[in-house]
Amino acid sequence: MKWLFACILLIMLEGCQNPPNYVKLEGLAQGTSWHVTFWSKDNINSTEINREIELQLAEIDLHMSTYRSDSVISRFNSMHSAMAVGNDILGLIEIAKEVASKTEGCYDLTIKPLFDLWGFTHNQLTIPTESALQQTLTYVGLHHLSINNKMLTKDLPEVHLDLSSIGQGYSVGKVADVLKRYNINNYLVEIGGEMVVHGTKLDGSAWKIAIEKPLPEQRTMQKVLQVNFPQAIMTSGTYRHYFDHLGQRYSHIIDARTGKPVIHNTVSVTVLATDPARADAWSTALLCLGSQQGLAVANQNDIKALFIDDNKGVLKEIKTDSYNKIKNIELNLTTNN
Repeated sequence: MKWLFACILLIMLEGCQNPPNYVKLEGLAQGTSWHVTFWSKDNINSTEINREIELQLAEIDLHMSTYRSDSVISRFNSMHSAMAVGNDILGLIEIAKEVASKTEGCYDLTIKPLFDLWGFTHNQLTIPTESALQQTLTYVGLHHLSINNKMLTKDLPEVHLDLSSIGQGYSVGKVADVLKRYNINNYLVEIGGEMVVHGTKLDGSAWKIAIEKPLPEQRTMQKVLQVNFPQAIMTSGTYRHYFDHLGQRYSHIIDARTGKPVIHNTVSVTVLATDPARADAWSTALLCLGSQQGLAVANQNDIKALFIDDNKGVLKEIKTDSYNKIKNIELNLTTNN
């Protein structure tokens, strides 16, 4: 009776509500899975939010998927000249151009013909001849693209775009935007291991983000980050998608300057940033450069990044200046630093 009286009193004052609990949503998109965890003091229609998230992801897929012939990107790739592709794609191209210029062209969205050439598209290694490689390189490079009056133009019909190195980060950000529209301020959004967090957990503690140990034969944690400030956390690695042939490992990370898979020993790069799309692009770009070149570039551009190198099975972490300035972010699970 006392509880009933208190509840009636609360209704008169501000409404009687149950304590908040976590809401967890999940599904499949972009060839992987997505997960959303959030909590709110307000009454939230989780079914409606789930529907909006799925609609948002379906729209992105229709725009950016290279695996469906009716997507905007696929139609542009089959075109010979100019096409209206939408502000979302144009915005990602502008980000990519910025990152590409700061990595001397190592990172590039037009490397799809190189993926095809090396056999990564159909998961069948094909080592190209030098002449085939040089021919393919003639239509690789963001300089082949131009934007005029919201139209995207390419100067060669063979130029093909692939947004996979930036699109998942963009998608994570768009799902987070759905939550923001419902005034949800405490959440974790994840698509295929790429994440964005905001606010805190229910108990006020930081969200915990696991960084995978970058070894192909293992599924264990290298370390855990605790993040209680708005941030995207994007990780790119070479240790899952590769070919081994005659003692040589061929990574799916291709240096657009040479047209060849990278050969350095950096196997993972995690980037933290406020913009998920930029974080995604930078994680791939720095992985392309490797820690030896990438550390200087990341420091010059104030990027919070964690490189992990594999020296014959011994993992070494290399951290940028901005990353080292973040206080109390790590919960170490290994002494192998």
